Amino acid sequence: MQLKKLVEENTNALRDLKKADEPAPVGNYNQRKEEEEKLLLKLSQQLQKLVLALDQDHTTKKSSVDKHHQKGPQSEDENEEEDESEDEESSEEKDSEEAEDDDDEDKLLDDPNVKECVAVGNFDAQQEGDLTFTKGEILFIHDKKADGWWVAENSRGERGLVPRTYLAVHKEDDESPEQSEEQVEVVDETADGTEIKKRTGSHWSALRRAIRENDTVEVLTTIGAVPAGFRLSTLFQLLEEGNQFRASHFLQPELTPSQLAFKDLVWDAEKDTISPRPTRVSLIVTLCGCKMIPLPGVSIQVLSRHVRFCLFDGNRVLSNIHTVRATWQPKNPQTWGFSPKVTGILPSLLDGDCFVRSNSLAADIGLLFELGITYIRNSTGERGELSCGWAFLKLFTSNGMPVPAKMYELPLNGGTPCERGVEVDPSISRRAGSGVLHQFMALKKQPVLLLKLRSLSMQSKDILYFLPETLIGSMCYSHLLLFYRQILGDALLKDRASLQSTDLICNPILATFPQLVDQPDLMDALRSAWADRERTLKRSEKRDVEFLKSLFVLVYHDSVFPLLHSTLLPPYKWAEEESEALRWKVIADFLKKSREHDGALQYLLAAENTHTAFDISELAYDFLGEARDDSSV
Repeated sequence: MQLKKLVEENTNALRDLKKADEPAPVGNYNQRKEEEEKLLLKLSQQLQKLVLALDQDHTTKKSSVDKHHQKGPQSEDENEEEDESEDEESSEEKDSEEAEDDDDEDKLLDDPNVKECVAVGNFDAQQEGDLTFTKGEILFIHDKKADGWWVAENSRGERGLVPRTYLAVHKEDDESPEQSEEQVEVVDETADGTEIKKRTGSHWSALRRAIRENDTVEVLTTIGAVPAGFRLSTLFQLLEEGNQFRASHFLQPELTPSQLAFKDLVWDAEKDTISPRPTRVSLIVTLCGCKMIPLPGVSIQVLSRHVRFCLFDGNRVLSNIHTVRATWQPKNPQTWGFSPKVTGILPSLLDGDCFVRSNSLAADIGLLFELGITYIRNSTGERGELSCGWAFLKLFTSNGMPVPAKMYELPLNGGTPCERGVEVDPSISRRAGSGVLHQFMALKKQPVLLLKLRSLSMQSKDILYFLPETLIGSMCYSHLLLFYRQILGDALLKDRASLQSTDLICNPILATFPQLVDQPDLMDALRSAWADRERTLKRSEKRDVEFLKSLFVLVYHDSVFPLLHSTLLPPYKWAEEESEALRWKVIADFLKKSREHDGALQYLLAAENTHTAFDISELAYDFLGEARDDSSV
């Protein structure tokens, strides 16, 4: 009944909310608000069903007892039937007495004067401040908090928070271990995957039905594996839906509404190349770090810590979703770091320097950041991705001026970007005292994202102004994107026999380069191969644009193009350590042999190297099929 009351309070609070109360712009506000009200109504109905199921046993037993009291004196011939009914009544009375005993034990457990308790299951600390204990261990309770997390002390003098559902009143005349195990019932699942004994009767079956309807995050939150503010990653789910939010999609040329010309690809006849195009949003975002990020429990293994971000106007995602992987130290896992400038053999996935371009006229346009972890559950092997919090940074003020280029410290919100007033880790506020100093210390423990906005230098403008009007990417390979755009402009605007021709264009780079952008390790291979070749160039050669483009074509064919079709290279999979290691081994071996033999031809002709069957799509570029129309995203 208390849960139902809380749902009703949340429903009333939701009805009182207005769009102006939101911390970030929210599109389709009324529709989303109605959806949330429907979810709360559904939850209220489920709780009502649960109450009815819990009352079913009590009603059945009560009616049975009333029937026995209403019976009058029986004749001598009905004595045997009366004896049988008395046996049934005594059995039901015994069950009722056991239920009353359970209620008495619960009341005794909650009695503030009862200090000694015994653990009825194993529990591993989920976060700092929790106390680990084993089944059968005696604990001394110092404070019985109303939220169900009690302050306890073990025999070694260690103190911490423990869940009430793992405790029972300690009695000196306890039964033998075999007998006690038959009666002990653990309501919650333990962190180390201990099997929970099933309750008999309608109570436990009703509870099981309710638990099955919870999603993965609710289950992980219930067992203490993740903080209450964690959610399924919104941006990861968008990436999984298809190609619409990947860089390979935004790298393609954009058509005008008539589809007779290209919107973001214009030829400059005087300079014999594509024209540079400044955009409304042209800046560099440097991810500096994340602090006080809550730790997940020991029941899940973290495979990756990362930040995904995109352009967002409160209604739509306006760009590709870019991912930067974070680094962390075992001594301080709550602090995430990023590489300020990736050079040499460092992977581009760690590059914290990212460019952002957009020509959107949306007034509320900004950057949506989502901190995430890729995890695997130790008990089930289930993989997934969770959001550890999100932040939104508007790029323009209310009067339309760009926000200043400076350092920003963004507090993280829990839940999803559509939720309001959710903390990433509510336990921080829960454990804080009421004093000003305690509140200040709790504020210091709140998770934050540190980043810096930088304006473009002249060198950056010479590269980024030639890229698509809408794109987010790593600065360490921006020069490679420039080569692709120049080759694309030559093929579509200069070398075509007729601008009305829609024939396929035979160009392996145009046909396959977008695939590379979605595979960071292959982009690193191309970046490494180009850096090796660039070091051998003369100063005059570095100033010759046509020579550099032709050299880039040769490097591309001698490095990544054969790898794209090699059967030795496993498919790219996010955050799979074995797959990533095997891919990098194959890539490194190929690049080494290519350097030793001054090209990839000998490697390709070797009998031990096999490749996938030839497909015309490896060479043919269908620009009309690949190009984006003006209405996309």
